[in-house]
Amino acid sequence: MKTAISIPDNVYNTAEMVAKKLNISRSELYTKAINDYLNQHQKSHITEALNKVYSEEKSTLEPAIIQMQSSSIEDESW
Repeated sequence: MKTAISIPDNVYNTAEMVAKKLNISRSELYTKAINDYLNQHQKSHITEALNKVYSEEKSTLEPAIIQMQSSSIEDESW
């Protein structure tokens, strides 16, 4: 798909240099950059959702589980 966007000259010039250095097309560079940004954005939504869940729900362990965890590492040296 083709699209037209406006970006500052300094961003364009830097992108051109990076694309040449990586030996890829400008389109490929922009596609990779947008994909990276979108992946990061999706991850932040996951973190936000988990933070919301754990802010509203009890997240402590049952005493029996804590005891089992403690006893499972007694022989470990840190």
